[in-house]
Amino acid sequence: EPPDTPEDFSCQTQDMKRVTCTWRVGETYLYGDNSLRYTLSEMSSQKTTLCKGSCSKQCSCSWDIGQQWIWNVTVTMENPLGKKTATYVFDVNHRMYPTAPFQVWEDCTDTEITLHWNYEKNEIELFCQTEVFHPDGKVELHNSSVNSRHVTVRGLQPYTQYMARVRCGAAKHFWRWSNWSQPLTTTTKEGAPSGKLDIWREITPVLGGRNVTLFWKRTPSFQANGRIILYEVTWEKIEAGSKPGNISLSSVCNSTRIFIDNHSYRISIMAKNKVNFSPPSVLIIPRATDNKILFCSFLGTEELKEGQVNGTDDGIFISWEPRSIYDSYIIDWCNFPRLQLCDLQWKRFGPYTSSAVISSAAFVAGVRYKFHIYGSFADKAFLLEKKIGYLRELPPHLDPIVKKVDLTYNSVTLSWDSYLTNESEAGFIRGYHVYVSPVQGNCNLKGSKKHILSGESELCKYTIENPEEKRYTVKHLMPNTKYKVVVKAFTGGGETPIVYFRYIDTPYNSNMLYLVFLLVIVPTLVAAICHWKMNW
Repeated sequence: EPPDTPEDFSCQTQDMKRVTCTWRVGETYLYGDNSLRYTLSEMSSQKTTLCKGSCSKQCSCSWDIGQQWIWNVTVTMENPLGKKTATYVFDVNHRMYPTAPFQVWEDCTDTEITLHWNYEKNEIELFCQTEVFHPDGKVELHNSSVNSRHVTVRGLQPYTQYMARVRCGAAKHFWRWSNWSQPLTTTTKEGAPSGKLDIWREITPVLGGRNVTLFWKRTPSFQANGRIILYEVTWEKIEAGSKPGNISLSSVCNSTRIFIDNHSYRISIMAKNKVNFSPPSVLIIPRATDNKILFCSFLGTEELKEGQVNGTDDGIFISWEPRSIYDSYIIDWCNFPRLQLCDLQWKRFGPYTSSAVISSAAFVAGVRYKFHIYGSFADKAFLLEKKIGYLRELPPHLDPIVKKVDLTYNSVTLSWDSYLTNESEAGFIRGYHVYVSPVQGNCNLKGSKKHILSGESELCKYTIENPEEKRYTVKHLMPNTKYKVVVKAFTGGGETPIVYFRYIDTPYNSNMLYLVFLLVIVPTLVAAICHWKMNW
């Protein structure tokens, strides 16, 4: 094919001494002596050939500009089938394409980075642009003044890694940016921690006072702004005249235990890096009787009862009665309630919140979790409600033990011991099911529901929805019949499969025997006496 007209034909300089023109050409499918050849000529005064040769796809030509600034150049592409030309007129001063900046370095404070760089000297004034990459993916662009070789980036986070790079362009007749410099990675210096730690406590009464286990964790608003080297815990009596106590703990710690007497105490916890301390997080431990007095002011002398809560697909749903006196609410719980080190957790909520879904990767089905709901104001926390619940209930571990069976010819009364509903139970006992069936045949008793076992045998099923009930009477039985019975406890997770039955035999109906005696035995006896008397 003959050549196409050259595409993307342009010229530029990087040092104001030498110009390079580039262009693209299409495929001609001719090779060897017939391959595509080019000639680049200057056409302003007299035609001067600047360079010639052969190329394919991407072509270029460079020459020294000397003292000439305005150029009119033509490129001719030719093969035996034809030729095509393209012309480009330009002012070298308007086609400056600087080389990339080099020797990039920085000066840092905790919130600022000043970047410095060098670039090749030339006769054109340059201005440069700095690109700064933040850890969260945000990108900032900062332009420097003309011929300046530094720029200051402000408003950065302390002790945070940033990456920056620089490029430059002509200030007066901008043509295009240079390539980027090599990226520079730097870290701002440490600053004092900002924000407060989230702190909580667990109080255990002991002889002469209380053991207070303190916990702390970082909140989203807390910024370490450096490497935390220790935590400082301070406590002092609210009443004047006492000497405060304090301890310093390693940066790997997130809890500690202190002993206080029954007075009210102010406890503060601060995080420290090598620059300074964070603002103190404060917790007031009221006097040993304060919580009880405040609670009674709301609810009289009623003791706190544990309410039951239910699990959902997302966690355990908890609701509480809001009270206007509190500025926040706290819910705490143990991730592993059956262990001595139960991994206490807590979560804070705003003053207008009255429900929440508590979730944890540690929650498993069949484990009972206890939740305490506190109201907080003026750095004091008061216990308001207690809740217990399961992520998902499972069937009970054991069946009720039937201790007594009272039989009549048409009924049976079953009595069982109180079911132990302790913390190890896999669900809340919701009630009981009583199953009855004759050993021979299926059951069809009045007032019952059918229950099909896996072996396709039918049982009569009675439901007792009161978990406090310990006695039940099954009526409408047949006299002189063998039955099998069983009592099963059920939870929100159902009940365990039926494996064992208890067998009973109903007695004869005594009323029927008396009737038989009256209707058969007595007349027969009278007839025998009469017969004997007649013979006599």
